[in-house]
Amino acid sequence: MAKPVVPEEARRRRRPTKNGAVLSEQLIIETALRMLREHGSAGLTVRRLGTAMGADPSTLYRYFSGIDDLTLAIGDVLVGRAVAGWKSTGDWRSDLRELGLRIHAAYLGHPQAAVLTASRVSGRAHEVAADETILGVLRTAGFTDTDAVRIYQAFIDQTLAFAALDAASLALPAAAREADEEVWRATYARLPATTHPHIAATAHLLVARMNHSAYPTALDMLLDSASAQLGSTARTTKPPRSA
Repeated sequence: MAKPVVPEEARRRRRPTKNGAVLSEQLIIETALRMLREHGSAGLTVRRLGTAMGADPSTLYRYFSGIDDLTLAIGDVLVGRAVAGWKSTGDWRSDLRELGLRIHAAYLGHPQAAVLTASRVSGRAHEVAADETILGVLRTAGFTDTDAVRIYQAFIDQTLAFAALDAASLALPAAAREADEEVWRATYARLPATTHPHIAATAHLLVARMNHSAYPTALDMLLDSASAQLGSTARTTKPPRSA
C-alpha cells in the first residue's frame, strides 16, 4: 500500500539548518535552481543540495522522493512563474501568444533547468492549471474539441521544444556559445555566390537573424494556421440564409 502524502507543514523541519533557514519545498527548489545555474545538471545531487542548505542530505526525502521528483517540481515552478499574473484579454490569439512568450521566457530565465525539464510531464498543480487555461482559451474561441486538442498539442510542444533548444544554447560555456554565433559571420557570410548562390544572396539576413530565437516567428505561423482553421470552420457551419 502506498504511503499517505504528508502535508508540507507536517514534514517541515522544526529547527533551522546550519545556515539558519527552515527547510521547505520552496527553499529546496530555489537552492536547486541556483545550483543548476552555477554548476549545471551534473552538480545537482542530494549530497550537494544538503551541503548547500546546511542540512543532512537525507532531509530532502521528507519533501521529494529523489532528484527526479525534484526535477519535476522545478519544471512545475517554471510554468507557475510563466503564468503568474497573466490575465485574459478576450482575444484568443493575443492570449495564446502572450502565454507562449511567457512560458518560453520563463524557461530561458533558467536555461540549465530548462534543458532538464522542458521534455517532462509533471502533472503538478501549475502545469495542470496552465493546460486548463490554454484549452479554455481555445474552446472559448470556438474551436471544436478535436481542433482545440490538436492546436494545444502543437502550441505547447512547440513552445517547450524551442525553450529546450534555446536554453541548450544559453547553457553552453560562454566561449562555445560565442564561437557558434561567430560561424554565421566567419563562414556563411563569406561563401561565394559561384558555389552557394542562395546563401550568398541572403547572408546579411542570416547573420542578422540566426543568432536570435525563431520562436516568435514559429508561434505566429502556428497562430496564423489556427486562425485560418477557425475561419474555415465558421464558414462551413454557418447556417444558410432564409429565403
